[in-house]
Formats: sequence, C-alpha cells, structure tokens
Amino acid sequence: MITAEGARYAAAFRPRPDDVLIATYPKAGTTWMQQIVHGLRTGGAMDFEEITEAVPWIEMAYDLGQDLSADHAGSPRAFKTHYDWPHVPKGCRYIYIIRDPKDVAVSFYHFMDGWFLEPGSVTLETFVREKLIGKRAAGCYWRHILSWWPRRTQSDCLFLSYEDMKEDLPGTVQRVAAFIGIGAEAPAVEIATQQAGFDFMMRHGSRFDDHIIAEKRNAACGLPEDARSSKLRSGQTGSHKQVMNQATHELLDRVWQETIGAALGYATYQELREALTP
Repeated sequence: MITAEGARYAAAFRPRPDDVLIATYPKAGTTWMQQIVHGLRTGGAMDFEEITEAVPWIEMAYDLGQDLSADHAGSPRAFKTHYDWPHVPKGCRYIYIIRDPKDVAVSFYHFMDGWFLEPGSVTLETFVREKLIGKRAAGCYWRHILSWWPRRTQSDCLFLSYEDMKEDLPGTVQRVAAFIGIGAEAPAVEIATQQAGFDFMMRHGSRFDDHIIAEKRNAACGLPEDARSSKLRSGQTGSHKQVMNQATHELLDRVWQETIGAALGYATYQELREALTP
C-alpha cells in the first residue's frame, strides 16, 4: 500500500516544533484522536471529505499526493503516524494512546475483513496468529508500546489510554486542548467533545472510512476496486470477551508476559493502564 517513494518521503519529513503527531498503533484510537485534535484547532470544522485530508497520515502522504510541508486549516498542524518511537519524526509534540491488545486485535481484524481480506475468508484466530504475532507480522504492538513507554513522562508527549478516553471523553478533550495550546476552557472544547462522540462520528461515517486511500491504492494492492472498510465499528471496550476463543486469549496472554511483563513487570494490560493513570 505504501510505495518505496512514499516511505522515503515520510522518512524525510521534518516537523515544525509546534506540530502534533498522533502516534498510535493501528486501531488504538488514531481516528478518534484525529477528530478531537482537528475539532479543537478549527472550532469543529467538518469541511473535509475524509479525515486523512485534514490530518494527513505521513506514511501515506506521498502516495495520496499530499504535501507534508503545507499549512493546515487551523493551528497547530496535526499528522497521524503508526511509527514506533525509533522511527517517528523527531522535534515536535506527540499524542500516544494505548489500548487493550485483545481489543486492538478484534478491531484490526474487522477493519481488514472486507478490504484486504475477502469477507469471511479468514478467522479472527488465524488473523491474530499470522498478522499480529506471526513471523511476517506488520509491526508488533507490544514492542510498539515498549518503544513509547519511556516517553510518557516527557513534556512533549501526552500519553493516554483508549479506555480512559471512553470513560471520560470531556476530560480527555480538555487534556488534549491544554496539551496542544488551545486551552482547556476554550469554546472549541465543547464542540470538539460533541463531534468526537461515537454517535456523531457514525452519522458522518464516510468522513472516517479511508475511502480516499482505497480509491488511490486498491488497484496497486491487487484489491477489488470497490473493496472498502470503516475505521468505526462499535466504539466499545472489552469486545474481545465476546468473540475471542480461549486459545487465542491464552496466546495473547503469553505474548504479553514475554514482552510487556518481562520488560516492565506489569502482569496485565489493566496493571499497565493503572500505572499510566494520574
């Protein structure tokens, strides 16, 4: 999906000091945070075809014909990236979000099913084994967290959890506003909170469905022209409990212990989240 030229263009990107990079693993709240930041900096402007137009994905910018040096509608400029800390452009501000890896797995699976996966052709269990933790896994989420974890106390990084965002969206928007220099009491906070609500985003689903990427990159990826997905599904936490079998639960628990548990000493995701919560 990302060409070699696109990867080089992203690697050469040099952000401005006041730029904000929303740096998350896929399906950990990226789109949600793009909407929050864009709403705050514009007072709720929705005049974009798809959120990637307003908050560019730096890895995809070249292949979508976007100029990363251009000014944005509203200030500060904001970008999305899925890079881990060693590879992310340095010299700006960062918003990082953690999410329960089991929920990430379920959300990622549903996002790919019907776009990069023929609908119903791959089970969740196979997807977890082959995509998330297999030898050809597209970036390990657990290593991604470990790369960013030391940044959580730095002034240039706002470190959040998806679950805390879900439990207190108004408080989250206020924290983001203060971090990006808008002001927690600014009038934009109320409208940004409203427009970051799940119901609002679902009513405007075409603004958050990656159709611009699909239109430009499906053919290059050998995908059907009409293959599509959506970055919005249920907006819930803990959904893995209803759909993941016991073997996959145990597999992901073992991966956690071998990575996060071994490196940081937190036995579960909940312990990690509690360590992050002020």
